[in-house]
Amino acid sequence: MKINVPGVPPSLNEFVGRENCWEYRSQKRKWTAAVQWAIKAAKDKPEKTYPFAFVTITYFFPNRNRHDADNYAGKFLLDGLTRGGLIIDDDLKHIAVTIQGDYDKEHPRTEIKVVPYGITYYADGQPYVTIGERP
Repeated sequence: MKINVPGVPPSLNEFVGRENCWEYRSQKRKWTAAVQWAIKAAKDKPEKTYPFAFVTITYFFPNRNRHDADNYAGKFLLDGLTRGGLIIDDDLKHIAVTIQGDYDKEHPRTEIKVVPYGITYYADGQPYVTIGERP
C-alpha cells in the first residue's frame, strides 16, 4: 500500500532542547492523524492488519538542503500507520524501516510504502508465493 501525505514533517531538531512541548505534541497529533486518515480514505487498504511489514518512507523536500536521516526518523508517521490499523505495532519486532529523501520543489510530500512480509499467498489451495522473510 502506498500513502501520500502533502508536505514533510518537521525535523526533530526543531524540538530538541525546547521548553515548549506543546509544539511537539501539536505536530505529532497533526502528522499521526494525516497518515491515519490517508489510510482510512485509501481504496486499496488491506482487509487485515499486517503482522509484519517493510515500511519505506520517502520525503520529497521543497529544497536541496542537507537533511539528516536521523532527524526524520518517522515517529509521527509510524504512529499513524499503527493507529490507522495498517500495521500491528511500530516496534522493530513487527516492521523494518527504510528512510529516503528526494527533491520536489513543486510538490513537497511524504510517501509511505508498506509491504507485508512473511505472508504466503495461495491459489487453488497451494502456496504460490511468499513475500519476503522476516529480516
